[in-house]
Amino acid sequence: MPNPFFEPLPDNGVINFAAIEPGHYSEAFEAGFAEQSAEITAIVGNGEPASFANTVEALERSGATLERVVSVFFNLTSSDTNEYLQTLEMEIAPRYAVHRNSIYLSRPLFERVDAIMQGDEDLNAEQRQCLAEYHRRFIRAGADLSEEGRRKVDEYAAELARLETAFSQNVLKDTNAFKLVLESEDDLAGLPQQVREMALSEGEVQGLSGKHVFTLSRSSITPFLQFSSRRDLREKLYTGYTSCGTRDVNNHELIADIIRLRDERAKLLGFVDHASFMLDDRMAKTPEAVNGLLDQIWAPAKAKVEAEAADLQAEIQAEGGNFALEPWDWWYYTEKIRSKRYGLDDETVKPYFKLENVRDGVFAVAKRLYGITFERRDDLPVYHDDVEAYEVTEASGEVIGIFLFDFFMRPSKRGGAWMNTFRDQSALDGHTTPVVVNCCNFPKSDPCLLGMDEVRTLFHEFGHGLHGLLSKVTFKSLSGTNVKQDFVELPSQIMEHWAMEPDVMRSYATHYQTGEVIPDDLIEKLNEASTFNQGFATTEYLAASYLDLAWHTEQEVEEAGANPSGFEARVADKIGLIREIDPRYKSSYFQHIFSGEHYSAGYYVYIWAEVLDADGYEAFRENGVFDEATASSFRSNILEKGGSADPMDLYVAFRGREADVEPLLRDRGLIGP
Repeated sequence: MPNPFFEPLPDNGVINFAAIEPGHYSEAFEAGFAEQSAEITAIVGNGEPASFANTVEALERSGATLERVVSVFFNLTSSDTNEYLQTLEMEIAPRYAVHRNSIYLSRPLFERVDAIMQGDEDLNAEQRQCLAEYHRRFIRAGADLSEEGRRKVDEYAAELARLETAFSQNVLKDTNAFKLVLESEDDLAGLPQQVREMALSEGEVQGLSGKHVFTLSRSSITPFLQFSSRRDLREKLYTGYTSCGTRDVNNHELIADIIRLRDERAKLLGFVDHASFMLDDRMAKTPEAVNGLLDQIWAPAKAKVEAEAADLQAEIQAEGGNFALEPWDWWYYTEKIRSKRYGLDDETVKPYFKLENVRDGVFAVAKRLYGITFERRDDLPVYHDDVEAYEVTEASGEVIGIFLFDFFMRPSKRGGAWMNTFRDQSALDGHTTPVVVNCCNFPKSDPCLLGMDEVRTLFHEFGHGLHGLLSKVTFKSLSGTNVKQDFVELPSQIMEHWAMEPDVMRSYATHYQTGEVIPDDLIEKLNEASTFNQGFATTEYLAASYLDLAWHTEQEVEEAGANPSGFEARVADKIGLIREIDPRYKSSYFQHIFSGEHYSAGYYVYIWAEVLDADGYEAFRENGVFDEATASSFRSNILEKGGSADPMDLYVAFRGREADVEPLLRDRGLIGP
């Protein structure tokens, strides 16, 4: 069969996944590497003086075949992998890293870009931004180093790609290896019927028909920890989760090597440490600025979580429990207090949040805000039967792009939730529409009923999706989510606010059996409870952010790799983390920072962006949450601009000023209204 990676894509940009045979990947990678290398050679060998058109635009156009196979391959190794893809990934990831580095380490190519940077060519604002970003990439890659320095950077890139891929595959292997299989009624004590049915469905997926199975997916762990009255089984599942990456595999050894190599590379490139290297290309700029923000939030969060822990211990004592609160008890007793205080439990809430209704609800929000429509397209090819495809159009009927929704957990899919693209928007050679995918890990059941955290996750990832879909720039390297990393979470996190708006909730939250619209008193309780347990939520997140930053700062590097567990304990002690709470991710399965380096020294970005989103949503509250002018401003100044301008300039253009931290503290209930 002809290789689909060599065939022209249809106008909508969706490749025929079913036509891809295993050997097509290797063939396309080889051709893609050779094609782009030849294109780079041609740019360097151009006898004309360097110009934006013959150098930067030529760079933008280069690597079309490689880009096509890379987008499909690495999307599928995350969302629908198999043994063949994993084996190939271990070979390809280092080669791809070396190939990319060879471009940005090319001294002759850098000299052309640098000449344009130092010259006086008349460029528009987006061209200047594109040029500056390319110039920065060359400098950060090491193009200005000696030949020996460039060779070392190349070696670091290849080895880090290998280690980070191994880390990711180890997490998936250890995650899939652990199952809590329950067979007796006693094992199921305390679990609501919906949770039992979900576990039965998972048993079917795992080939254990008739058994109740709980996995290490958050959507499986959380309800078990919330409702199981079997403290021994809660501990077993929780310990299974927190030991991931250390049972049948050893990610601690990989972490030590990753940290060492990142630190050596940073120093070679002229930075004090890896954190300083990564933050130099973000809004925050320095580790001190990040710690300054974290510290502002840590103090009130710590005070709140200590009060929450005291409440939970009192609940244990009131029940006659003669034991100290442990991390695997937190969700269980929190759920008891939540139920008493607000009259809320999953049996009451989940029936109003059927997956399909929530999906339609977020589509309706996008239509009210931006006038866009999502139309189901069952005729479009998808990579798995679970995936739904939608064509996205403007009110005028103009097609914006294709959106794929991949909802359910499966053994071939890594944990978590994310947005990615199969094709980025651009307008360099005519308008190219994007192909965007949202991946979640909801338990597959009929019906699939979501908890509020899962509802917020769906809205969150959809916000990233809008960022990719509504992009309107010339250069693909600046489109959609190709922005400074501590800005990328603004569109996603601001979207979460609409999930909780009463009028919005009434439009999509209907009982899956009766069709009853969610009652106003239940909406009120949900909003009253929105700051409940926020001490815990904020503290576990911040603890992971501090841990990430500590791994990557100079004063910690040497001691960190030798004993990761001991290092985690020292970081926790340094910040005063109470013993009843673990960081959201322990190092051995902290994929954000060790399965790749994009989020390394960058897990803080969610709270940095939350300062922006909480402050930004105040504009919608002030003017009306569906105010046309406010929505239009957010679309034109944030969503459409991608990385085509400085992110703070974009935010100020929308808000009229820089962001204030107080709305975040109020939204989380860490200070008074």
